[in-house]
Amino acid sequence: MDNLTFYAVYSLMEPQDFKLYRHIYFTCFFILYVLILFLNVWLSVVIVLERALHKPMYIFLCNLCINDLFGATGFYPKFLHDLLMDSYVIPSYMCAFQAFVIYSYVMCEYCTLAVMAYDRHVAICRPLDYHSKLNKYSCCKLLVLSWILPFCLMLIAVLWSYRLTVCKNHIDKLYCDNRSMVKLTCESTVTKNICGFLVLSLYMGVVIVIIVSYITLVVACKASLECRRKFWQTCVPHILSLINFTVAILFDTIYTRYGSNDVHVSLRNFLALEMLIVPPLFNPIIYGLKLKEVRKKVLKLCTVGIV
Repeated sequence: MDNLTFYAVYSLMEPQDFKLYRHIYFTCFFILYVLILFLNVWLSVVIVLERALHKPMYIFLCNLCINDLFGATGFYPKFLHDLLMDSYVIPSYMCAFQAFVIYSYVMCEYCTLAVMAYDRHVAICRPLDYHSKLNKYSCCKLLVLSWILPFCLMLIAVLWSYRLTVCKNHIDKLYCDNRSMVKLTCESTVTKNICGFLVLSLYMGVVIVIIVSYITLVVACKASLECRRKFWQTCVPHILSLINFTVAILFDTIYTRYGSNDVHVSLRNFLALEMLIVPPLFNPIIYGLKLKEVRKKVLKLCTVGIV
């Protein structure tokens, strides 16, 4: 892929409406980005500062917040800059980088949710083995794996797409992704489709691990009132995050695969952006409200800050 400049990244918006309301769009997305930054950074700071939260479950939650910041930052700064400057172009290398960040964010989110599911599985189903199986060393390995695996896979996939020869430069989406880049090429994409299928299979494998973990948890909870109490206290936020993110990915997949010009532009924009808006915004709210220990520490720091 040469150094040409892609244009019309924001072609999903009506041109006349977009130019007329772009400052309103900028204000709304800027406020949204600031909220995402504040909520995720605040929850991460609470977990880091409070020694009582230095446990595997909360460390993995901190990792989830950091990943949400990573994914949001891959989209919002470029989008806000272009809205402010009235510029709707992106260099090919920047497009590839944005696709890498967003795809890595998606894969890392699922890997982190899988690690959190494993953590809850051991804590509830095998509590006596919890500290031996989830010590500092094993937690570090799981965290590193949840970042290294997505980065390596997505780097290979994006570099493969970047090397293709392109004959078009119109991106019909609000941000760059791998499929948008592939659609610009004049070459055969059979090999790339096989690669995409393998990556999708890995996604599904991670999701299956999460589902199996929670099914095992539900079965185990039938035998004990204490298990059911732990499940409702600590697992419900994980399940809500999983459902929230999976629905967002399904929206994006439906848009990418089956998006049509017959669908209203507002709905197409929502389908494309839902995974970059809802999960990063609501994950810290879900965990901050539902997890009692986190909620207490957040209120404690807020009280200290006010005083």
